[in-house]
Amino acid sequence: MSSESITVHLIGDSTMAEKEPSERPETGWGTPFADFADDSVTVENHARNGRSTRTFLAEGRWQPVIRDLDEDDYVFVQFGHNDEVPSKDQYTPEAEFTANLETFVAETRDRGANPVLLTPIARRRFDGTGDPEDTHREYSNLVREVARARDVPLVDADERSRSLLRELGPQGSNSLYNHLSPGEHPNYPEGVADDTHFSEHGARRVAQLVVDGIDDLDLELASHVARGDPRDSSS
Repeated sequence: MSSESITVHLIGDSTMAEKEPSERPETGWGTPFADFADDSVTVENHARNGRSTRTFLAEGRWQPVIRDLDEDDYVFVQFGHNDEVPSKDQYTPEAEFTANLETFVAETRDRGANPVLLTPIARRRFDGTGDPEDTHREYSNLVREVARARDVPLVDADERSRSLLRELGPQGSNSLYNHLSPGEHPNYPEGVADDTHFSEHGARRVAQLVVDGIDDLDLELASHVARGDPRDSSS
């Protein structure tokens, strides 16, 4: 595999997706993730804002991924933010969410490629003691259960991001998310305090967490991605 090109397909929601110029500086972690990979790796980001496992499938967004899959490619699957909210049109009941994850896994393996499941990134929410809340408990656990039952590599991005939130604290973690003062950016003239979506800095930190998870899993892909921010000359 080291002498062959590798494609990593990313499927998921807005926390992973590429952003339109009108949405900047909001950034999905899939954008800087490509910077961590060497020249043998191509990252194809199929994630889209506002999607759940159900709507990603219903809109036909999965079929082009399967069509283009080559043996030994990777498919990184990260959903949950929209699936888990009953008031959203994208809501996916727990049993259907589980079945959809199993579909992604089985059809990826049918093509000889490698599925990797990721729990959703934590929302920035702290309890009264300053500890990060478990904002995705049920749906993160469903992802973990599918990973165990189907023997799928798991990057527990929920746990890793909550650990980072705990380290930075309520104030320090502001920089990870799309927080802007009025007049700070023309796309958000009234300012914004978004505790779900990332700043450019936050997206890079989350991408680092994913790369660390790849390394800890000892995936073959790990030899093609580097720990540490590739823009940091000191790393």
